[in-house]
Amino acid sequence: MTKRIGDLHVGDQASFVKQITDSDIRLFAQVSGDFNPVHLDEDYAAKTMFKGRIAHGGLVSSLFSTVLGTQLPGEGTIYLDQSSHFVRPVYLNDTITANVEVSEIDQIKGQVTLKTTAINQKGKPVVIGYAVVMPPR
Repeated sequence: MTKRIGDLHVGDQASFVKQITDSDIRLFAQVSGDFNPVHLDEDYAAKTMFKGRIAHGGLVSSLFSTVLGTQLPGEGTIYLDQSSHFVRPVYLNDTITANVEVSEIDQIKGQVTLKTTAINQKGKPVVIGYAVVMPPR
C-alpha cells in the first residue's frame, strides 16, 4: 500500500530480500554497459583482492529503489537523491536485504529522507547511505 507524505512517520521501515545470481549480474552488465571482468570472469576475479566475482555496486544499490517504489513510500514515489557507501563486496549468490527507514520528513518541500542499509546473509552491512524521495501527496 502506498503511503502519502502525511501517512509517513520517522522510524517507518520496509525491506526487500534478494539473492544475487549469475543471471542478475550478467543482465545488469548488459543494461549498464559495465563489463568489468571482476563481475563476469571467475578466473580474472580470482586474482583480485576479492578472490572471486562480485556484484556491481549499482546492482546492489538498485534494491533500495525496489523498496522505495513498491513499499515505502510506494507507487508514485519520485527518487531525488541517493548516497551510497560500499563497505563490503557482494559475492555471487549472496542474499541481500535492502532496508529503508524514514529519518526525516519535510512537509513543506514534500520530501522524505530515508536511511538505506543493505546487509548480507551474515548480517554484515554491504551498502550504507541515504535516499531522498518525493512521495505522493
